[in-house]
Amino acid sequence: MPAWKPGPIVVDASQLAPTGVTIDCLAQQQLLARRLGRRILLCRVSDDLEWLIRFAGLGEVLRIEPGRETEEGEQALGAEKEGQLPDPPV
Repeated sequence: MPAWKPGPIVVDASQLAPTGVTIDCLAQQQLLARRLGRRILLCRVSDDLEWLIRFAGLGEVLRIEPGRETEEGEQALGAEKEGQLPDPPV
């Protein structure tokens, strides 16, 4: 009987700021997840954050799923709650 393998942890990155601090935090979380036999997939990543991740050379480490929705049974982190106010105008 094959051992059960946990699926990826899907993180909704839509509200994450495109900063070095953000990608550092995400890289540390990915490292922790890998140590625990898991992996993190980022969804709903802004163009600026995706550019910064690739510019930093972390495109292979911080996996981005373009246009991907959370699948049944996957854990979505950072998802917006219904009724949450939108970001204020800049």
